[in-house]
This record gives sequence, structure tokens and C-alpha cells, in this order.
Amino acid sequence: MTPDPASAKRDLLEFYVATGVDAALGEIAVDRLSPAQTPPAEAAIPSRPATAQPSPRPEAPPQRAPDFALARAPASPDVAVMAARETARSAASLDELRSLLTKFEGCALRTTAKQLVFADGNPQARVMFVGEAPGRDEDIAGLPFVGRSGKLLDLMIAAIGLDRTSAYIANVIPWRPPGNRTPTPQETQICLPFTLRQIELANPDILVCLGGPSSQTLLGVKEGIKRTRGRWFTFQTGTREIKAIATFHPAYLLRSPLEKRFAWRDLLAIRKALDAA
Repeated sequence: MTPDPASAKRDLLEFYVATGVDAALGEIAVDRLSPAQTPPAEAAIPSRPATAQPSPRPEAPPQRAPDFALARAPASPDVAVMAARETARSAASLDELRSLLTKFEGCALRTTAKQLVFADGNPQARVMFVGEAPGRDEDIAGLPFVGRSGKLLDLMIAAIGLDRTSAYIANVIPWRPPGNRTPTPQETQICLPFTLRQIELANPDILVCLGGPSSQTLLGVKEGIKRTRGRWFTFQTGTREIKAIATFHPAYLLRSPLEKRFAWRDLLAIRKALDAA
């Protein structure tokens, strides 16, 4: 069966995006080794007689700037962060915050991701889990933690009597980075105001940071997750204090199953705090 050329091209583009390609150098490939692309050798310039006067050089016509130079340049990271703060502060509800995020153009990740991955679960829940960024499965579904790590997270919270109707789940970065690469510090800082406002509007009793990047970003700690996990922190929303704790990310537990015993201790501490409140 002969493959459909249009389908093959689409599959190739999707493969490029999945592997992190987010820019093209040109629409037509250039063979730099072709003789047609090799500039001819400069001809010898005959010497002028000493008495000869150089002829006036014709004035070159003004050059037109290429189209890509006329495109609007992206805002600097500092400007994007300030815009994110103002935009996030204006949201009066989680629905409004989500709507503002879909229109926000200050983060380039939105141009390579399939869609926004805002949150899942119950926004009225007493406990909120926050990871780092969505992956391929999350980008397709538009929901956080739906892949292998998401299935493990479901099992983890089920062990302490929770599910997605009694927990709220989100990420610091709401768009999938190309090729699942690590978000840059600039991308994290641009998205952070929206995450902070999301936590403030959800107003949970307990905030659980999944993994080192989430705990370092939200709790301001410098240590790695092995030193941070299991410790209680105070998270300031601006209107109240929330108890916060860090634990291993489910994706890490899939790679290091022996660490599940420590994650279980953290889950028991979360359950105890929920029961005591």
C-alpha cells in the first residue's frame, strides 16, 4: 500500500516537534557543496593609469528589508515576567486564570505545545499536587499526570484515600517543552506568576511539591529533593499560610523504585496532616 504523501509529511513534522525541533532555517534546502553555490573566483583587476580619474560609482538602490525582519520581535524575559504578573493578578477565578493563560503570548512554549495543560481534579480539594511540566501524553490529553507517572500518582494518592475528585493537580509549567526537555529558568519565571495565582485561588490546606524543580521553584529551597522530601514548609499565598511538603516525582520513582519507601512515609505524613486539620 502506497503511503499518503500528505500523511507522511504530517507524521514527519510531528516527529520533529516531539524531538525538540522548534525552528527551521529555510523552506528550501541549500546544497552548499553544489558548484552552482560556489562563488566564482574574483577576476584580476587591471591597474589604472596614474592620470585616470575614477568614474563615479552609481548609487546603489535602497535594499528592502527581508520579511522576517519586519516580524515583531518577542518580548524580553523581564518584560514577559512583568506581563505575566499583571495578567495573573487580574484573574478573579480559576476559570478566568485558565482563559487568560490560553491568550498569553509571553511564553514561547505555547507555540510548540499542542495545547495548554492547566489542571485536573477538584479545585475545591484540601490538597494540591504540583509537578514541573507536562509530557507528551499530557500534551495530547490536555491534562496533567495522565501517562505512566500519572498512573503511579493515582495509585499513590489512592493509598491514602484520595483520588482526582478529592485532589487538585497542576504543574509549574502549563505547556510541554519541546522534546520533553527541561524548562529554562526564563520559562519557569514567566510561568511562575500564573502558578502562584493558581495556588492562591485554589486555596488548599496542603501543598505537595512533586520533585526537585517544583519544590525549588515554589518553596525557594536550594537542596535537592533527597534532602528536601519529608520536610514541612510554610507557603505564603499573600492571603494565608499553607502547609507545604515535598516528595519524589512519580517519574523518578519509576526509575528508582527503591525510593518508594520514602515516598510512602511522605504520603502518610500528608494523610496525618489532613486528618489533624
